[in-house]
Amino acid sequence: MTRVAIYARFSSQMQSEASIEDQLRICRERAAREGWTVTEVFSDMAVSGASMQRPGVQHLMDAASRGAFDVIVAEALDRLSRDQADVATLFKRLSFHGVKIVTLSEGEISELHVGLKGTMNQLFLKDLAAKTHRGLRGRVEAGRSGGGNSYGYDVVRRLGPDGMPVTGERTINEDEAALIRRIFMEFSDGLSPKAIARKLNGEGISGPSGKPWRDTAIRGHRIRGTGLLNNELYIGRLVWNRLRYIKEPETGRRVSRLNPREQWIITDVPEMRIVDDALWGKVKHRQGEIDATPRVQAIRETRFWEKKRATHLLTGLLRCGRCGGGFAAVGKDYLACSAARKQDTCTQKRSFKRHELEGIVLNLLRTRLMRPEAVAAFVASVSREMNAGRAEETAARARLTSERSQITRRLDGLYDAIADGLRTAGLKIKLEDMEAQLAEVDAKLAAPAPSPVRLHPQLSEMYRRKVEDLSATLTDPEIRPAALETIRGLISAVTVHETADNGIRIDLHGAITALVGLAQPEAEAFMSSGSVKVVAGVGFEPTTFRL
Repeated sequence: MTRVAIYARFSSQMQSEASIEDQLRICRERAAREGWTVTEVFSDMAVSGASMQRPGVQHLMDAASRGAFDVIVAEALDRLSRDQADVATLFKRLSFHGVKIVTLSEGEISELHVGLKGTMNQLFLKDLAAKTHRGLRGRVEAGRSGGGNSYGYDVVRRLGPDGMPVTGERTINEDEAALIRRIFMEFSDGLSPKAIARKLNGEGISGPSGKPWRDTAIRGHRIRGTGLLNNELYIGRLVWNRLRYIKEPETGRRVSRLNPREQWIITDVPEMRIVDDALWGKVKHRQGEIDATPRVQAIRETRFWEKKRATHLLTGLLRCGRCGGGFAAVGKDYLACSAARKQDTCTQKRSFKRHELEGIVLNLLRTRLMRPEAVAAFVASVSREMNAGRAEETAARARLTSERSQITRRLDGLYDAIADGLRTAGLKIKLEDMEAQLAEVDAKLAAPAPSPVRLHPQLSEMYRRKVEDLSATLTDPEIRPAALETIRGLISAVTVHETADNGIRIDLHGAITALVGLAQPEAEAFMSSGSVKVVAGVGFEPTTFRL
């Protein structure tokens, strides 16, 4: 029996979910003609074929590594990927797992298809990008939007004389335009973007997309033309093609690159002007003064943007107990609620030392959530449950073996009777029925025999030693990255609460809690979130646990 999986994808806005169903239908028809059994179906909707970071493809590769199917069927090779390097990677990885690729357009895929078809798909992408770029440039040179919209404008939706939608037209939103002029004036008068954002949020004025104002949305990047203070559309100048976007090969994420100035497309659109030249000049003058300060110059000399930021134990995991927002660095070694410090929309303004918060979390992991005795109970429970299941499988297999022996003996008797000349009307039917029973039993016995589960007898003790050495492990530069990611994988969130007695309470949530809860069902309520209360006056050492 050949087990096959089907993969389908669509990405064009002109397509719909029906495209997925159409691809699945014709792939199923091909599998039926070949006598294959469809065991898995994978799909990606409205996702570019130039990216490997697609959920459907990732699930497909995971299933292939587990031997879930023998063949992957798709409408065409470009459904799997249009990127030449990705096609080669997919082919190589699937071949390693013993999985063939069959498409309705090309048949069974070989190295030749990978080379030629991959090149054709890559050229198609480049041609599509060039045509899209050319079309957008024509719209920009006509004074229309090249994609997206800026704060201060409304998109015009109307039909043209031919009955088709007209795209790229905008009109000024007078309320937002007045706010833009206010922000420009306040910045030119000396207020910082952070102070302006706090002021607007304090007045309850919504920012772009209805979210609270952030200083970064106002400040932006002067050279790249991002941010409200750098948008030249506000002075009636439409600048397009300032940036280009490429995908990082390892992650598939888009990153921006600044194009040479001679490639920029600049079109005058005086009807879009919101800010006069005098106010724009004041803002640019103050930005130049800020850039010339010794502090900013010293920061730029470090070229920090070229250095990869260190990942700490709690990076991206901290949450504010008051507003639920994330934490951000407010100094070299301090962290605080980002909404409180940057947006002034939260009242928990206290900052915390990074290493002290990390120490509390590690101690909580050691003393509560990663208790060796809980792990020992878990290991014992898993062993019992899995071996009990194996015992049932073993007993069923023994019954099948006994049944096979009985059928074989009865068949031998029938064969002997036929050899002696016995002929009856129902003999042939009975013989065929027993042979079918024997084939069915043989098919069941062909599956691998269950093996007992044996976990290392010293696993809980080994685990205890590993947990006790947790802090020392994180200080070893050779193994720190791997250890850090392993521990971070056990944590989903760390919520920091201020308490009435000038202390803090930390709630720790993570996958490890579910593991312990399986071993100790009676403690599941506690294990759903580990919590520790810490009083600032005693040096951030754990004092009590909330049980």
